[in-house]
Amino acid sequence: MKKDTTFSIRISSADLDTIKRKAKQARMSQSDYVTRCCLGRQVVVIEDLKETAKQLRSIGNNLNRLTVLANMGRVDAANLDSMAQELAAVSAALRELQERGRWQK
Repeated sequence: MKKDTTFSIRISSADLDTIKRKAKQARMSQSDYVTRCCLGRQVVVIEDLKETAKQLRSIGNNLNRLTVLANMGRVDAANLDSMAQELAAVSAALRELQERGRWQK
C-alpha cells in the first residue's frame, strides 16, 4: 500500500528508543513497525537461522546428487534413511526456533 500521508505524535524519548530498537530487531522501518503494531498485526522476530539454512543447503545438495546419479543410471534405489534423519533434524530446529521466537506487540 502506498504511503501518502504523514502522521505526527509526541512520545517520550524512552518510548522512541524502544520503538527504534524493536524496529531494528524486526528488520523493519520505524514507520512499518509502528503501523503493524497499531493495526493489531503481530511482529515476529526469529533469529539464528544460519544453521537451519546451512542444513537446508546440505539437504538440497544431497537431493541434487541423488537426482544426477539416478538420471545417469548409476543408482536404482536410493537409501533415503539418512535423508529422512536430516529432514527430521531440520524440522526439529525449525520447531525450536518457532518456540523461541519472540512475539512483539
